[in-house]
Amino acid sequence: MNWEGRITVDPAVRRGKPCIKGTRITVYDVLEYMAGGMSEAEIFADFPDLSLEDLRACLAFAAARERRLSSSAA
Repeated sequence: MNWEGRITVDPAVRRGKPCIKGTRITVYDVLEYMAGGMSEAEIFADFPDLSLEDLRACLAFAAARERRLSSSAA
């Protein structure tokens, strides 16, 4: 999954936290909802502008960040 087209970082939006493009919804928020047990349907009900690709981009972004952290710690 290529997250680069769906996740943006803009210092003027949510203090530069990674957000889903065109929204103020942070990757962290989406991951917290998923980790808290919200289903995709529940997330879409709360945020109808999101798509399945947006959720997958959040997961891919988190995986890429984890890979970078793991490789830099080695």
